[in-house]
Amino acid sequence: MKILILSSLAYSLTNFRGALLADMRRNGHKVIAVAPDDNPEVREKLAAEGIDFRVVPMQRAGKNPFSDLWLLLNYLWLMIREKPDLVLAYTQKPIVYGGLAARILCIPRFYALMSGLGHVFGSSGQIDTVFRLFVARLYREAVRCARAIFVFNADDRGDMLRLGIISPTQNVIQVPGSGIDVEHFAFAPPRQAHISFLLIARLMRDKGIQEFAEAAQRVSVQHPNCTFSILGHFDTENPTGLTVAECEKLAQRYPVRFIPGTKDIRPYLSSASVFVLPSYYREGLPRTILEAMAMGRPVITTDMPGCRDPIEEGGNGYLVPPRDADALAQAMTRFVKEPALIEEMGQRSRELAEEVYDVRKVNRLLLSEMDLEAPFGYEGTGRPTIVKRSLGNVGTATSQAGKLDRPVRAAS
Repeated sequence: MKILILSSLAYSLTNFRGALLADMRRNGHKVIAVAPDDNPEVREKLAAEGIDFRVVPMQRAGKNPFSDLWLLLNYLWLMIREKPDLVLAYTQKPIVYGGLAARILCIPRFYALMSGLGHVFGSSGQIDTVFRLFVARLYREAVRCARAIFVFNADDRGDMLRLGIISPTQNVIQVPGSGIDVEHFAFAPPRQAHISFLLIARLMRDKGIQEFAEAAQRVSVQHPNCTFSILGHFDTENPTGLTVAECEKLAQRYPVRFIPGTKDIRPYLSSASVFVLPSYYREGLPRTILEAMAMGRPVITTDMPGCRDPIEEGGNGYLVPPRDADALAQAMTRFVKEPALIEEMGQRSRELAEEVYDVRKVNRLLLSEMDLEAPFGYEGTGRPTIVKRSLGNVGTATSQAGKLDRPVRAAS
C-alpha cells in the first residue's frame, strides 16, 4: 500500500512521527512523507528508513487565501502524481487542504491526526469569531469523509462538535498522543538538593512564558537558591510568538534563564527537578510533558485540554488554573517545601509513561485502526493491548470524561 503523510514541519516527521513512519515501512508499505521545508537532516533520516520525502510549500500560520489555494493545488497535483492508497495528515493546514484534496480526488482512505486544535481555537483572544467560524467550516469539509479522526485528549471531540467541525456519528478515536520512546527518554534520578524548575516550549505567549517568569519571581523571594529555566525555539510565524527583544526583557526583569532550542533536551531534563508547562494554548497532548514524565519528573501544568490528560492530581503532578501566576508559584513552592515529593511523583510519572504513553503501544493502536498492521511472521507490531476510547457514536462512550483508559495488560 502507498501511504502519503502530510505535515507542516519537516522536523516533526522524524521527531514526532519517526517511529510510526518506520513501522509503516517495516510492515511492507511504501511511505511518502511531505513537509513545506526541505530539511537535509530529515531527508537523510527518512531515506535511511526507505521513506521518500517531498516538499510542498506552505505558510504555516498565514491567512493569505491565495497562498492556501496554492497549497491545495499543490496537494492535488502531488496526489495525482503519487496515487496514494491512504492519506494521513496532521496539524491544521495539512488536515484541511490535504483532506479537501483527498475528497476532490475521491481517495477513500483519509485519516486526520488532530494533535491539537491550535492557536485559532485557543483562548488568547487574538483571533476574531468570524475567522474561527471560517476555519471550522474548512475543517468540516476536509474531514467529512475521513475514515477516522484521531484525537489526543478527552476534550477535542466535544469541542469539535460544538464548533460544527464534525457530526455526532463520525468516527473519533482518542489515542495517548504521539507516544514517547521510553528507552530514549530513560529514567534519570531527579535533583532534590538544589531544586530547579524547567519549562520547555516554543517561545509563545500562550505557552505561559510570562506566567512562569512571574511565578519564578514570587518563589525566589522566599527561596533564592531555586533556579528557573526556559528552553525553546522562537516561532516568528505564530501570532503569539515572542521576539528576541521581549525574551531579553523578561530575562532582565525576572530570575529566569533562557536556553536556546536544542535537538536533544535530555541533558536539561536530567538536571531539572520539576517540569513546568503553564500553557493556555489549545494543546493536543504536549510532547514535552510526556518526555518529562518518561525521565521521571513531576509535572506542573494547567487545567486545560491536553495538558491535564496525563496528570494525576497529587500523583505525578499538580494542575493550576491558566494565566494564574500566583497558583503556579504555590504549586512550585510545594516541591521546595517538600522535596521528597519530587522523587515520589517523578516515579509515578515514569510508571504512567511506560504503562500508557509508550510509543510502541501507541503506534500499534494507530496501525491497527488504519489496517496497516504487519503481515504474518513480523513481530514488530501487532494487535494493540491498549484500551482505546472510541468516541464516534452517541452513548456512554461519548459522555465519559477524564483520562484515557489504562492498559489492561502490558503489550508484548
